[in-house]
Amino acid sequence: MQKGNIGVTTENIFPVIKKFLYSDHEIFLREMVSNAVDATQKLKTLAQQGEFKGELGDLTVHVSLDKDKGTITISDRGIGMTEEEIDKYINQIAFSGVNDFLEKYKDNANNIIGHFGLGFYSSFMVSKKVEIVTRSYKEGSKAVKWSCDGSPAYEIDDAEKEDRGSDIILYLDDDCKEFLEKEKIQQLLTKYCKFMAVPVAFGKKQEWSSEKKEMVDTDKDNLINDVEPLWTKAPSTLKDEDYQSFYRTLYPMSDEPMFWIHLNVDYPFNLTGILYFPRIKSNIDLQRNKIQLYCNQVFVTDQVEGIVPEFLTLLHGVIDSPDIPLNVSRSYLQSDREVKKISTYITKKVADRLQAIFKEDRKAYEEKWDDLKLFINYGMLSEESFYDRAKDFSLMKDTEGKYFTFDEYKTLIEASQKDKDDQLVYLYATDKEEQYSYIQAAKDKGYSVLLLDGQLDVPAIQMLEQKFEKSRFTRVDSDIIDRLIVKDDAPKSNLTEDESANLSQVFRSQMPKMEKTEFMVEVQSLGEQQRPVVITQNEWMRRMKEMSRFQQGMNFYAQMPDSLNLVLNSDHPLVKRVLDDCKAGTEEALKPIESELKGQEARLAAIKQQQEKKKPEELTQDDKDMKTECEKAVQEQKDKKQEVLNGFAAQNDIVHQLIDLALLQNGMLKGEALDKFLKRSVDLIK
Repeated sequence: MQKGNIGVTTENIFPVIKKFLYSDHEIFLREMVSNAVDATQKLKTLAQQGEFKGELGDLTVHVSLDKDKGTITISDRGIGMTEEEIDKYINQIAFSGVNDFLEKYKDNANNIIGHFGLGFYSSFMVSKKVEIVTRSYKEGSKAVKWSCDGSPAYEIDDAEKEDRGSDIILYLDDDCKEFLEKEKIQQLLTKYCKFMAVPVAFGKKQEWSSEKKEMVDTDKDNLINDVEPLWTKAPSTLKDEDYQSFYRTLYPMSDEPMFWIHLNVDYPFNLTGILYFPRIKSNIDLQRNKIQLYCNQVFVTDQVEGIVPEFLTLLHGVIDSPDIPLNVSRSYLQSDREVKKISTYITKKVADRLQAIFKEDRKAYEEKWDDLKLFINYGMLSEESFYDRAKDFSLMKDTEGKYFTFDEYKTLIEASQKDKDDQLVYLYATDKEEQYSYIQAAKDKGYSVLLLDGQLDVPAIQMLEQKFEKSRFTRVDSDIIDRLIVKDDAPKSNLTEDESANLSQVFRSQMPKMEKTEFMVEVQSLGEQQRPVVITQNEWMRRMKEMSRFQQGMNFYAQMPDSLNLVLNSDHPLVKRVLDDCKAGTEEALKPIESELKGQEARLAAIKQQQEKKKPEELTQDDKDMKTECEKAVQEQKDKKQEVLNGFAAQNDIVHQLIDLALLQNGMLKGEALDKFLKRSVDLIK
């Protein structure tokens, strides 16, 4: 028997391994099975080289549980190890036998995955004791047993083992007994070993026994994996049904994908895989972590942000590359030049595929656009280089369901939608139903309206305004129709200043109090055919509030109240009627107030004119008091005037009806206010 200490630089190597080396304890099973697959692949390589002339036989790796002994055993029929190799590769941590092997057989090494030599020691994350019973494939080799109890001390002794290969026996710690549950191991093997290149078996297949009334084991191995997953096959040999079937294997609960890309490149790096375009409409974050990263068919992670550009994390599928540098646990990607090359390649392949589909069958591409739009917008927003590619196959959809490329749509609206400053105005709606009347008003003017109802459409138009020359996007309800695309100077109102002010006050006084909403009232001459009252919302302010949902640092806008404009059309008969009724109903009460107000305003103007001739330090207290007293008198008369106008407005059903109609048009009339509107409508019809 040989005894000794494992060649490490510190007595504390095992606590370090247990706590810090691997991101998740369950990784141990992947590492153990991966090592067994490595050993098997090495034997196949030696057989191909003619250095092993024996029968390969059944090369299945077996994983077994013994709950009574508290062990997990991983067995293979690979190359095994001699006592000298155990000393070299197991007792000297981080000195990987794979490195020597790869150097010798670099032109014909079958998918060797153990890059670091620390994988075996992940077993001590869950084990209080580990044994290796192994026998080398070399003629005349004897079986040896290595054991270690989680301290640097180990023992090597002779053992009984008739066949070549290795059995790794893990005696699980008391706090890791969950790994003795069959369901848990089945789950982990399915997650990490589903596509390993050598058959992996866990127990036996089961079938229903009518005699025992339960599931019983058969004599057939329960194989965990598919040794030749779809991405390892030549695309020319595969049909659509193959890709769809494989997608269902990866994502059993998902809808069918729209289409896919088969990646297959061996220079300047090695990369294979299949990326699927799922049907995405919203909830970006819920769609992530669907791309599975493999290293020679061994699952590594589904956190692929390091290798796949952020917007491509919305895709589903598999990427497999031995050239992706991984850290010692293979759990996190390191960012380096090779990763950036792979990322650029994948972006190009995705763009090329979309361009090809667009050119080959535009109708089919348009049918998929509503699902594709979120993905492509995300790409253009996050990757400058992707915008340069995507601008040729990114589409705009109008409210009639027609699709246009950027250039096509520009040509369509160029003649009719330029304002007086030669700016091209892209009109858009975000909800066809809610904004129907605004859309219709624009169409009546001969304008085209885009439908931008996607989750990332608002950030996208911010970007497009920067990309397009002399262009801006304006939502159809952001202003009255004549001011959406201003062709000429606005017509002047036919009302006097006092009439406009009185009309504004009448309507302003009756606007409802809404949480985080402010109403501004203005009077415009819009023509008799336009609506009497319209509610609009400033494009810039609304857009800033919407953008605050996507960008940090914009919370200031999110906290601000919605600022809405109530525009009164002074040309409409109903508004004229309100003004006439107001004059008739308030003239007598307002006459003395306005007379007093004008007198006080004239007096205040004279006081200000007189005091402006003096320097501030020359003003006496009497001067200041006189001005303050006059300002107070002016305000008192203004308040009296407002009371009279407010009293008239409160009793005027047409004012309330017009306000409610404008609110109703914008989906803002609810509850008690809606009930009052309905009752008033019935009364007005009587």
